[in-house]
Amino acid sequence: MTLEEDALDYHRRPPSGKVEISTTKSTSTQRDLSLAYSPGVAAPCREIDEDGTRAYDYTAKGNLVGVVSNGSAVLGLGDIGAQASKPVMEGKGVLFKRFADIDVFDIELELDDPDAFVQAVAGMGSTFGGINLEDISAPDCFEIEQRLREQMDIPVFHDDQHGTAIISGAALLNAVEITGKELSDLQVTFAGAGAAATATARFYVSLGIPRENITMCDEHGILSERRARADELSEYTEPFAQGVDDGALADAMAGADVFVGLSVGGIVSPEMVRSMAGDPVIFAMANPDPEIEYETAKSARDDTVIMATGRSDYPNQVNNVLGFPFIFRGALDARATEINEPMKRAAAEALADLAQQDVPDAVVKAYDDDVLQFGPDYLIPKPLDQRVLYEVTPAVAEAAMESGVARRELDLDDYREQLEARLGKSREMMRVVLNKAKSDPKRVALAEGENERIIRAASQMTDEGIADPVLVGDESEIQRTVDELGLDFDAAVADPSDAEWDHYAEELHRRRRRKGLTQGEAAELVSSDPDYFASMMVEMDDADAMLSGLTHQYPSALRPPLEVIGTADDADYAAGVYMLTFRNRVIFCADTTVNLDPSAEVLAEVTKHTAELARRFNVEPRAALLSYSDFGSVDNDGVAKPRNAVSMLREDPQADFDVDGEMQADTAVVEEMLAGTYGFADLDGPANVLIFPNLEAGNIGYKLLQRLGGAEAIGPMLVGMDKPAHVLQRGDEVKDIVNLAGVAVADAQQRDSDE
Repeated sequence: MTLEEDALDYHRRPPSGKVEISTTKSTSTQRDLSLAYSPGVAAPCREIDEDGTRAYDYTAKGNLVGVVSNGSAVLGLGDIGAQASKPVMEGKGVLFKRFADIDVFDIELELDDPDAFVQAVAGMGSTFGGINLEDISAPDCFEIEQRLREQMDIPVFHDDQHGTAIISGAALLNAVEITGKELSDLQVTFAGAGAAATATARFYVSLGIPRENITMCDEHGILSERRARADELSEYTEPFAQGVDDGALADAMAGADVFVGLSVGGIVSPEMVRSMAGDPVIFAMANPDPEIEYETAKSARDDTVIMATGRSDYPNQVNNVLGFPFIFRGALDARATEINEPMKRAAAEALADLAQQDVPDAVVKAYDDDVLQFGPDYLIPKPLDQRVLYEVTPAVAEAAMESGVARRELDLDDYREQLEARLGKSREMMRVVLNKAKSDPKRVALAEGENERIIRAASQMTDEGIADPVLVGDESEIQRTVDELGLDFDAAVADPSDAEWDHYAEELHRRRRRKGLTQGEAAELVSSDPDYFASMMVEMDDADAMLSGLTHQYPSALRPPLEVIGTADDADYAAGVYMLTFRNRVIFCADTTVNLDPSAEVLAEVTKHTAELARRFNVEPRAALLSYSDFGSVDNDGVAKPRNAVSMLREDPQADFDVDGEMQADTAVVEEMLAGTYGFADLDGPANVLIFPNLEAGNIGYKLLQRLGGAEAIGPMLVGMDKPAHVLQRGDEVKDIVNLAGVAVADAQQRDSDE
């Protein structure tokens, strides 16, 4: 099947198109309907009539953008008209929702007259929180945007003009840093003089490039003062007319530091690239064929050629999706009256800064494990990098507030957390723990300190103030990796080969000599097994917590901390807990990694420790001990275990939380079943702590919930230990390591407060 056939099938498959409307409030009862419509809806209507700004409180206006077009300049298709452009506008709405959780109504207007277009859109101001103009031909697009900005008190943004300007501006900021040049000294040549080119040139001026340093060319050659005097230029291109002789693009490129192509493919030759200044920057952004092919430009000369295109199959794709969703998100949340130049600059600068940070593993995997590290081939973040939402958006909102166009003041720290929560419940839950960790960071020993992912995680922990990581391993090897990764942090290292740690072997031998461990074996374990070394660091109070297990099997990583640190005074058993986050609920599952066939006593103990863990996430535990029977419907030794565990917990004064069982899994989590059929159950709502009868059930259960239920899993978190020790899963990403470190720090903080 060809791409075109696949696309047609994709759009035609029922339901047709790509978008739908869904309700955000319950409509399942007559009461719900009377609130949603008549008579209840009159109340918010009266409130808004009294104060129009209350529309943001009582309607979806504050999260609704109108994507408006007449289809007169659809990318790659030209003037195809309003109706034919609808798939594109729906697609724009998909991107708004996918990347910034913004709702969209696409509006296609059969209006070619700018006056009629402006009048129609201006009349929609009460409906939308912002207007995104799309695929409108020049020069009408300039006039339409300007007039709508003047008439409307909500943001109006023509993405075809400003999107490319902002994203390529971010790339330019980083290209300048790499080449060591100054913005004020750059000589810039533009190929193209349409909406995108003129808007990009104006934006570059706002970034600091002198207007007189910009030479712009159209299909007739250089925009010169002679052509301006001859009325060959429009009011939008005339400001870029240069006092030079008429000439061709090749003349304009000679000696230029930067080439910006927003025209047509194949118009730049290798000779033209060779005529440019040293270490040239080439943004060939014509689609689908750039002004010069990537490989041709890179091979045209021997020095560094920094190249960007509009294509996804080459490095440095200038993709507008990095801009408009997040710019509108910040503008909407600040209730800005417009998107101004400071907000656009803030977006470009935030994108440039983000590209210099370590790239999450999930992003690398999404792009086929390509090397993504700041440099000539990585100037701007990738569109699938979720950090753009909470790095760029707050910068835009802050600029709106500082420039005086915001009607709402935001606490930027709280706002960033709200944005992270839009990415999923797991982000929201982890933010609770990470904020706790930041309040009093602890020393976390990282057993596999020479591993690249562990080192990157340590750098992130340090940057965010989550923990004080200590990397266990060869110091020279660790520093070499830090340098190769380009990380800017001073890694604290504990090298087992250093003599200062010799007493660890003596202490380990003293503790294990009656369990078959010789002096020589103890010395070998401490010097060659980083899990034993990290465990000894925690046990000897040289670290407050430890992580291990990234590169080997869970049981082998668990053994050293169990032997060295052991379980807590009030615990005889450790257990593994996963936190599963769904869209609107959180469930803690135990035991999923440690105890094969726990007794009733073990189940009771695991339940208490899991409830304690839930409270560290600010979740009040409601524990259900699971079985295949409900409250005595079956009577055998298997179901007796959870039933007896519940009895033990009810007699335990430390078990100060709701608990019941035995019960089936659906009974535990479905409120209607629990409150209806089993209204006598001692749970004040659906269970959020699920205790499985054995390891087999626990492991199967959490994985089914994760894969089929769409839950995000955080863990496993080890409970019941005397001191914080957690075992990673093989293949965990950097974010997983950082999250588990945050849990370990919060655990250490709790132990300090209990002492």
